[in-house]
Amino acid sequence: MLRFLLQRIATIVPTLLFVSMLIFGLQQLLPGDPARVLAGEDQDPSVVAYLRAKLHLDEPLPVRYLYWLNGVLHGDLGESLRIQKSVLELIAEKLPVTLQLAVMAMMVALTIGVAMGILSAVKKDTVWDYAANVVALWGLSTPNFWLGIMLILLVSVNLGWLPASGFVSPFEDLAANLKSMIMPAFVLGNAIAAVLMRHTRSAMLQVLNADYVRTARAKGLEERVVVLKHALRNALIPIVTLGALEFGTLFSGAVLTEQVFSIPGFGKLIVDAVFNRDYAVVQGVVLFTATAYVGLNLLADLAYFLINPRMRG
Repeated sequence: MLRFLLQRIATIVPTLLFVSMLIFGLQQLLPGDPARVLAGEDQDPSVVAYLRAKLHLDEPLPVRYLYWLNGVLHGDLGESLRIQKSVLELIAEKLPVTLQLAVMAMMVALTIGVAMGILSAVKKDTVWDYAANVVALWGLSTPNFWLGIMLILLVSVNLGWLPASGFVSPFEDLAANLKSMIMPAFVLGNAIAAVLMRHTRSAMLQVLNADYVRTARAKGLEERVVVLKHALRNALIPIVTLGALEFGTLFSGAVLTEQVFSIPGFGKLIVDAVFNRDYAVVQGVVLFTATAYVGLNLLADLAYFLINPRMRG
């Protein structure tokens, strides 16, 4: 176990170093001078010179990268010059919002996707199988922003059941918080549910034809016990791995959904930062999400190692 963990960590460190270079390098390709943008409409030369010196924009690119990397290694992701807050403070403010949205979306995806996958495999080549595949195809092909707009028109505008946009802290009003997060969570979970359904169906079909499942049926066990206890337990190995990876994508993939529903999470933060040339915020948020995704990859590997006895042999 320890050797397996050290091997994975040995690959993570150079990966994150490469990602940091990519993030910093691509950021410099954005058009415009951030010092002039931050200086305002007047663009006073002294202010522009001060900002260029503060942001190290007068230094060569490798030197600027080393300045930034040194700060990152010391826990300093920089400061937003637009709103005069540290990037870590902004991340701490927005992380709970995006994390709640990701958790709720994952709950929707697991509930719908795994259930449909099991039903589709058990009822193979029946109307239930075809219906589940149609729903999965619909989930894969429906753009999140379009589904979000359609839900707002139907559920909020026409029926008035849920608020169309906005966010309420769960510490202020839990009921209002859940109402504001149901639709965006469903939109995000919809696409992931389709992916999980296809993988669950495939894994269950392989497991249901295994010898130990036929043996369990021969013993006279109920079909429900055979499916849920014997088959599903072994089919969960790829599903757990996929679920961890999909959860990581929710941190970076919720940008459009958060914009449609006006959710003040990472999505809105990074979009505002890009439009305002707030380099430190863009770099900090993207690096954080990339690190979180790599960390979830590591957890997925560990989960696969623990679940699959052959990996421990």
